[in-house]
Amino acid sequence: MRVIETVDEFRAATPVSDRPLGLVPTMGALHDGHMSLVSRARAENATLAVSIFVNPAQFSPMEDYDSYPRDMDADYAILDEAGVDLVLAPTTDEMYPAGSHTRVDVGSLSERLEGVSRPGHFVGVATVVTKLLSIVRPDTAYFGQKDAQQGLVIWRLNADLNLGAQIVLCPIVREADGLALSSRNAGLSADERQAATVLYKALSATGNMETGDAGQVRRRMRAIIEEEPLAALDYVSVANPQTLDELDVVTGPALALVAVRIGKTRLIDNMAIGSKA
Repeated sequence: MRVIETVDEFRAATPVSDRPLGLVPTMGALHDGHMSLVSRARAENATLAVSIFVNPAQFSPMEDYDSYPRDMDADYAILDEAGVDLVLAPTTDEMYPAGSHTRVDVGSLSERLEGVSRPGHFVGVATVVTKLLSIVRPDTAYFGQKDAQQGLVIWRLNADLNLGAQIVLCPIVREADGLALSSRNAGLSADERQAATVLYKALSATGNMETGDAGQVRRRMRAIIEEEPLAALDYVSVANPQTLDELDVVTGPALALVAVRIGKTRLIDNMAIGSKA
C-alpha cells in the first residue's frame, strides 16, 4: 500500500495504475461501515484508492472539527490489511492552498434538512468531493447511504460538472440494536450510546408502509424521539428520495430521515419506506 500526501504525486501515480480505479473517500476514524465500502470497491476494481481527509470546510465554527476522531496509524493498518493500493492523505494546506477561493454549491438539494441545520456544510462537502474526484479521476466512487442527502448532492455535482465517475451508494451498516455505524459514535457515553438507539426506533416506526399520511409518520417518529430524555430532536422528514421535497402522502418510494443530538454528539440516520423504496 502506498500512502501519498500531495496532489501532484497522486496524479503521477494514477496513469500507471490498472483500471478500473475505485475511490472510497473518508475522513478517517475507520469503522466497519467504511470497510463495507472498501470491501465492495476492492471486489469491483483493479486498483483501489482511499482518501483520508478531515475537511474543515464542512464544519461550522460551532462544530467539532478539532475533536473529530483521528488515528492515522490505525487507519493505515486497517486499509493495508484490506488490500488497498493507494491512500491519499493530504494536509489542509495541500487541499486548500493559499489563495484558494472557489467553492461548489449544488443549489436546492443542499438547502434543506442538513443544509438548514448546518449552514455551509454542503458547500464544504461539494467542494472537497469535487476536488477528490478531479484529483483521483476514479471510474467509480463509493459512499454510504447513511449520509443520504450527501449522496444526492454528490450525484448532482458529478453529473452537472461532467466529472465522469459512477457514484455508488452502499447500504447502511448497523449495530445489532440498529444504531448506524458512525465515527461520531465514539463520542457517546454508555448511557448516551443506549439512548442513541432511539433514531432507529423512530425510523422503524414507519413499518412496512406502502401508502399513507406522511404527516402522521413524521408525528409518530417525533413522538418516539421526544420520549427519550437524552435526545434533542433536530428534524424528522418524510421526503421524495430523489429531491428531498417533503411529502404530504406516501404513494410510492419515500425516505424517512432523522437528526438528533445525544449529549454533545449529533447523529443522523435514514430508512427507505414505501413501495420498492
